[in-house]
Amino acid sequence: MKWRIVNHYAELSRLAAEMVAEQVRNKPTSVLGLATGSTPIGMYEELSGMVRRGEISLKGVTTFNLDEYIGLTPDHPQSYHYYMNEQLFSKVDLLPENRHIPYAEKGEFSDEECKACEEYDRLIEERGGIDLQILGIGHNGHIGFNEPSLSLEVGTHVVTLTEETREANARFFRSIEEVPTHAITMGVGSIMKAKRILLLVSGADKKEVLARLYAEGVTTELPASLLHLHPDVIVIADQEAAGWLPVAEIAKEET
Repeated sequence: MKWRIVNHYAELSRLAAEMVAEQVRNKPTSVLGLATGSTPIGMYEELSGMVRRGEISLKGVTTFNLDEYIGLTPDHPQSYHYYMNEQLFSKVDLLPENRHIPYAEKGEFSDEECKACEEYDRLIEERGGIDLQILGIGHNGHIGFNEPSLSLEVGTHVVTLTEETREANARFFRSIEEVPTHAITMGVGSIMKAKRILLLVSGADKKEVLARLYAEGVTTELPASLLHLHPDVIVIADQEAAGWLPVAEIAKEET
């Protein structure tokens, strides 16, 4: 795991976007794993600008999103389908048939949704696997919607969201009661199959979980800690999240 500590969020966004752009330049048919939430927004803005200026093209790229709420239609303002269209898809030349987000329209679970999970993993494999996976990290250490647990699912699956995660996401809804209780998410095994992983961490509210990621060993109680087992992970964190000595020293040694 390599660490890059930058001064502020704007720098984090630019660096992350350049890493994605480099991947696309080196392999125009790259398969990218995408994340949602507040942290990647700046990166998506930077990528949109690169496409608009003709610096890169995403026409040959295929994308797979990490997760989606169950019970929200794609046009719901808080669905991740809507988020991706607003933040990236509507602004770049990524072909609609190459954009993939887990199906999660229904409010009730069914065999169809379980089949959708299996189909999602199969489709990723058919496309040759994910070349570069973008991740954020939750306050409790979740990646995607893989919550802390005694054991973690390997493939894409339905998950019950913890109250902590629902409370953290309630700011996007009118009340916590409107936050879905379940989601479909790529499993840790699916994430770990990516050839390269880029973990973005920003803000003082992520300082505690980033400290845990740095200091603690691998445990399913901190799902992001499993990234220590991956051979090619880069953590980009801003000073608000990682303005503490141990990580700063490591970052300086690696540059």
